[in-house]
Amino acid sequence: VQLMESGGGLVQPGGSLRLSCAASGFTHNDHCMGWFREAPGKEREGVASIDPDGWRRYAESLQGRFTISQDISKNMLYLQMDDLRPEDTGIHYCALSPGYALFPLKPDEYKHWGQGTEVTVSS
Repeated sequence: VQLMESGGGLVQPGGSLRLSCAASGFTHNDHCMGWFREAPGKEREGVASIDPDGWRRYAESLQGRFTISQDISKNMLYLQMDDLRPEDTGIHYCALSPGYALFPLKPDEYKHWGQGTEVTVSS
């Protein structure tokens, strides 16, 4: 399995970014996918996930600013990030867990990871 993120960059507070994750190397769709981020000096934390049935979960701290989506036909995962804040700064990772994840926002649930894309929110 290979995951490759794109779409990060520098954005001003209040701005938006759309992250993409291209997935390859698997032949079935019964997996959970998620977005995680790692801020400088902090542990990696779950941002959003989507399970094989399409159920979405989000970190409560996001307050509805982010939206996870996927295009199964293209093996693509997306994260639309709106109203970005300086605390959203960090490396953002795409991850895949075969099957269902018991705790879909916990990094330990995921087996495959991308290299990450950097998001910087600053004026």
